[in-house]
Amino acid sequence: MACKIAVVGPGALGSLFSVMLSHAGHKVTLVDHREDRANRLSAQGIRLIDHGTGRETHAKPALALTIPTGQDFILVCTKSYSTASLRFPPETPLLTLQNGLTNVDVLCQMVGSARVMAGTTSEGAFLIEEGKVAHTGRGKTVFGAWTSCDCSTAYKALAEAGFHVELTEAPGQAIWEKVTVNAGINPLTALLNVPNGRLLEIREARELMRDLVVEAAKVAATEGYRFQHSLVELAEEVCRQTAANISSMLQDIRAGRQTEIDAISGEILRRAQVAGLPTPRTRVIWQLVTALEKR
Repeated sequence: MACKIAVVGPGALGSLFSVMLSHAGHKVTLVDHREDRANRLSAQGIRLIDHGTGRETHAKPALALTIPTGQDFILVCTKSYSTASLRFPPETPLLTLQNGLTNVDVLCQMVGSARVMAGTTSEGAFLIEEGKVAHTGRGKTVFGAWTSCDCSTAYKALAEAGFHVELTEAPGQAIWEKVTVNAGINPLTALLNVPNGRLLEIREARELMRDLVVEAAKVAATEGYRFQHSLVELAEEVCRQTAANISSMLQDIRAGRQTEIDAISGEILRRAQVAGLPTPRTRVIWQLVTALEKR
C-alpha cells in the first residue's frame, strides 16, 4: 500500500530519497522553503544519476512550501541549522536522518519525543545542480524510535524503495557513531579541499583525523555510549569506501554556504566543556572551519 510521505529539504539527500520513494509507488511531497526553486522543480522534476552505472532515474514528486497534513510520516533532510525553523502538522511521525547531534533534541522540544524517529544514513549523494543528483554510493540507513514512535510504516516504505534499512533500539548510539566519524572526516576535507580518500594519503591529515575521532568518542563516553569496534578504523574504512566522494561540508564551503560545523564539532566541543573534558584538536578545527565560512 502506497504511503504519503513528506520529504523536507530538496538537497542531495532529500532529492535522493524523493526519487527512490516515488519510484517505489509512494506519494511523495518534497518540501522546499524557496518558492522559485519549488516552482522549477515542480516543472522539471528530479533526475537521479547512478554514479557507478550512469543509469538515470527521473521523478516528479509534488512540491510544497509547507509540510502538508495527512502524511504517514515526515522525512526530515534539512541542514541541522534549519531544524528549529520548521513547522510540523500535528500528530504525524517524524524521521530525522540529518547530520549532527542537535536535531533530535530540537524536534522533541517541538513535537514531543513520542513522535520522533531518529537515525543515520550512509547513502552517498551529491547535488550536481538544481534538480540533478548523483547517487555516489549505496549505504545503510539505521533508525529507531526515540521513545515510543511506531517505526513499521517508515521501515517498510524505505525498504520497498530499495534502501538497506535496519531498525535499532539505540538510535542515539547510531547518531553518535556517525557524528564521531564525521567529526574526523568532514572538517578536514573542507579545510584541505580534498575528497575523502585523500585524508588517508596525507600522513599528517590521517593522524589528525584519528585524533579528532578519539576526542569525539571520549565525549560520547561521558554520555554513556560505548562502541564495540574501533571508530578510528571505521573512519578510515569510510574514507576508503568513499574515496572519491566530496563531503557535504566541503560541498558547502565550495558553494559558499553555511556548514554544519556547529552541529558536529561545535556540539562535541560544547558537551566536552560540560563534562570538563579537554578536546583541543576539536576546538581548533571548529575555529578554522568557522573562520573559513566567514572569509
